[in-house]
Amino acid sequence: MFEQLPALDKRFEELNQAMADPALLSNQEEFRKTAKARADLEDVVMAWREYSGLLQEKEDTKEIIEAEDDQDMVDMAKEELHELNDRIAALEEKINLLLLPKDPNDERNVIMEVRAGTGGDEAALFASDLFRMYARYAEDCGWKVDIMNSNATDGGGYKEITFMIVGKGAYSKLKFEGGVHRVQRVPATESGGRIHTSAATVAVLPEAEDVEVDLDMNDVRVDVFCSSGPGGQSVNTTQSAVRVTHEPSGIVVSCQDEKSQQMNKEKALKVLKSRLYEKMMAEQHGAEAEARRSMIGSGDRSERIRTYNFPQGRITDHRINLTIHKLDQVLDGELDELIDALVSTNQARQLDEAARDIS
Repeated sequence: MFEQLPALDKRFEELNQAMADPALLSNQEEFRKTAKARADLEDVVMAWREYSGLLQEKEDTKEIIEAEDDQDMVDMAKEELHELNDRIAALEEKINLLLLPKDPNDERNVIMEVRAGTGGDEAALFASDLFRMYARYAEDCGWKVDIMNSNATDGGGYKEITFMIVGKGAYSKLKFEGGVHRVQRVPATESGGRIHTSAATVAVLPEAEDVEVDLDMNDVRVDVFCSSGPGGQSVNTTQSAVRVTHEPSGIVVSCQDEKSQQMNKEKALKVLKSRLYEKMMAEQHGAEAEARRSMIGSGDRSERIRTYNFPQGRITDHRINLTIHKLDQVLDGELDELIDALVSTNQARQLDEAARDIS
């Protein structure tokens, strides 16, 4: 993998020279593309240059050890050589990660859909817990949460809720949250103290840009209806809710949280474009993307990626066999330990695949 680094360094310099050309400033689209290409290379090129400098320092230090007669100087050089080897090893690991193929969606905003699955009212309450967990996590990251559609229950839960998280890198952090989440706890209405198991499904979609999805409105049927659900003026009295149906694919999206029919329509179309974008990516990338897309599952409690066990205060992510006893903190939005472990596992898998390809 390191063999490509000199070429990347050369390309980085070419981009630097291009950005210094006043003519490029007259074409903002080209300037934006050039600036992005340079930014994509900067981290790995800077790491490579530091790595090259350390290799030269190592050779110089070895020469000192071989040529020096003063034992104190030799001992100092050997200690420096040991430190250099540690820094070189750390940089090799960093560069290997930087050279892994980038997910083109990582920097995007994300649209998340949480739906109650098996478990009735308790599943709806758990769906509400998951929404709150992601909203708190987004808040801690300095991101914005925008509810696009929700179907609340009288008990304070959600049959389903769709929301967008706006923030740089939101998709890179949350893309592994898609799948079936299972909860084990004693419901407030359970007088016998029996533990119930219920489930909710989470879907994670990168926000699609208009230029990526050619949406022909002639293929879209738009229906309006009265909003449903508890609370709020105008609910059940005005036709502000919107349902859009993409007839070629059969994808249906409803939005009813805004009082304005136009705003609900805009949000519904945004979700529709993201679902079409996901479908397009799945078709382009074949089985791997299709497997990720199918993480939503049926909502049955037996299909799970993660279990939240209240009596024992633990969370288990079954994909990476990780169990942590921080249930309250995680549900309050402290997701970093889980997310970092999933990201690290994925990076390790990619490194293994790259090593196999090289061998």
